Amino acid sequence: MKEEQIIQGRYQGSGRGFGFLVPEGAQSRNEDCFVPPHQGGGAWDGDRVEARLSPEDPTQPGRRIASVTRVIERGNPTVTGTIRRLNRETWLKPDNERLPEAIKVMGRAKVRDGEKAAVEVSSYGSAAAPPLGKLCATFGPAGSRAAAVEAILYQQGVEREFPDEVLSEAEAAPQSVPEKELEGRLDLREKTVITIDGAASKDLDDAISLEREGDNWVLGVHIADVSAYVKPGTALDGEAFKRGTSVYFADQVVPMLPVALSNGICSLNQGVDRLTISCFMTMDKNGAIVDHSVAKSVIRSTERMTYEDCNVMLAEEPGEQYTFLADRYTHILPMLQDMAALAKKLEKRRKDRGSLELETQESYILCNSMGRPVDIVARRQGQSEKLIEEFMLCANETVAKHLFDLHRPAVYRVHEKPSQDKTDTLRAMLSPLGYSILQADHGSLQKVLEAAKGKPEAPAVSMMVLRSMMKARYSTENLGHFGIAADYYCHFTSPIRRYPDLMIHRCLHSLLDGRQGGTAAKRLGKDCEKAAVQSSQRELAAQSAERDIDKLYFADYMREHIGEEFPAAVSGVTRFGVFAALPNGVEGLIPVETLPEDRYAYDDLHMSLTGERTGNQFTFGMELTVICVAADPSTGRVDFRLPGREEVAARERREEIFLPASRGKGHSHERKKRGSRSAMHVPRRGKRGKRR
Repeated sequence: MKEEQIIQGRYQGSGRGFGFLVPEGAQSRNEDCFVPPHQGGGAWDGDRVEARLSPEDPTQPGRRIASVTRVIERGNPTVTGTIRRLNRETWLKPDNERLPEAIKVMGRAKVRDGEKAAVEVSSYGSAAAPPLGKLCATFGPAGSRAAAVEAILYQQGVEREFPDEVLSEAEAAPQSVPEKELEGRLDLREKTVITIDGAASKDLDDAISLEREGDNWVLGVHIADVSAYVKPGTALDGEAFKRGTSVYFADQVVPMLPVALSNGICSLNQGVDRLTISCFMTMDKNGAIVDHSVAKSVIRSTERMTYEDCNVMLAEEPGEQYTFLADRYTHILPMLQDMAALAKKLEKRRKDRGSLELETQESYILCNSMGRPVDIVARRQGQSEKLIEEFMLCANETVAKHLFDLHRPAVYRVHEKPSQDKTDTLRAMLSPLGYSILQADHGSLQKVLEAAKGKPEAPAVSMMVLRSMMKARYSTENLGHFGIAADYYCHFTSPIRRYPDLMIHRCLHSLLDGRQGGTAAKRLGKDCEKAAVQSSQRELAAQSAERDIDKLYFADYMREHIGEEFPAAVSGVTRFGVFAALPNGVEGLIPVETLPEDRYAYDDLHMSLTGERTGNQFTFGMELTVICVAADPSTGRVDFRLPGREEVAARERREEIFLPASRGKGHSHERKKRGSRSAMHVPRRGKRGKRR
């Protein structure tokens, strides 16, 4: 680079004086620019900035240097941290170590030393003056997980409490369906319609039915008509728009709608009338849709089924539990079996067209009555979970195509093809594992996933492919969904917990009521545009909150397992260490200074650390044995280290004891099994689902 160039991007602080600039539109870490000490221009981590690129450093070809010239937009209007009282002054030490060391809290702040708090930043400081802020919230003792949870929710704009006006509107909703609301609706109350959800779920927003029509099947997906109770312009609608989505973590949920609605009149509870929007899909024997219809309807759920019970019945393994359930639900068992068979056909069709089958894992956190995590377990899909997923995917696609073909406004769920930069990065990461791709199309990616299936590196390959994907988002433009290889896709099936689904219902209402043009249609189109932007932003905030809070619970759980060994796999590699994930989803850091003594070279492109003297290499997906050495529930940080020589020798001696010839002799083998269980075991929630 011979001439200076001005660019814009996002500043990433390090907390150690220097930083990095991620240029706007950058698709890989290789495009980051180094910002030397004293060249940050007063920028904080997360700020959008303008910077000047300097000529390349001749001693390090290819390394780009940037100097921040101005801050365009601040990324930290509020900051959470720990209160410190010094000489009658109040300071906030930020949780984010990449931010300044302390922010001076102005005014009379009634807060104690050591409390977790949030301040609104009024001045970002200078070389001669500290940053200033005003206290705006307190959360309790800084060392507690509870305070850290509330701080994360606050930072992401997630509010637990509903305004009084919103609660009043929700409580004013009818407790049962008024007779006048049935006019113009398809009456399905005599049909066999069931719900299948987690045992703890109380907001049941989807029900299903299946009938024969000659040689064809008619699948009905019936979704709670939340739009009948949450009207545009009301306080309820304003609050739902603001929240965008429900937020789930551990044993808790921060709902999008008040419980009076979500668990009451909107929930498709067994044996009571409920307003719904039904999507009927007529399918041939191979699962191909030959016809469809959408209608406003009313149902009366026949049975409130659970995934657990349905899985037992579909497994058909003889036993007392199967016999009891088969007798109890004999009237719906044939339909349930037909549903499972149809779901398999739908799954095959989806895979055949190129839908990617990524081996992703979701962990459930099981808490005791005191809210403490006592176990962690990887979530595994049974037949009934797969059944519901396939039917919901099918309904979402059908409704999206229905609205698109009729040129109606809609909020689509879009997922674009990986960019060329992401494809190049994926190719470089897969190469050391022996896999290659020419381009990131469905066939090439699925071929790699199939080749890795059943091998030790399969989870790593799936994670690499997943990280190469673009972010799914909401849009009023139909761009298709690359991940599931769908030309049309929207979110229709969860209006109780997602605002885009509620908007889709309003779009269907407009169509079914004959309001197809004029001012109302234009207003609906503008509402869809606003909802797409807002919902995409709130989804990212919810995901960040859920991920960060889960880390707190993981650390709280691991605190009881300090000093224990666990099998793990490398889940990330950075300059400062190696991240390792346990089979139950807990992730921890192995700091580079604790790795076998050596000087390690970091390869960003291949995501690896290599010892210059020994040649020891740590790469993505590499299997390890780690020891948990620290866990902090207030920050979510878990630290691992690799076993030393003495521990390796001790483990080898233990393995000699547990050779197959000596197994079955009771005590020693059982002790080993119990020791390994701690790495595998804790449910989270009954209802969140994949965010396709």
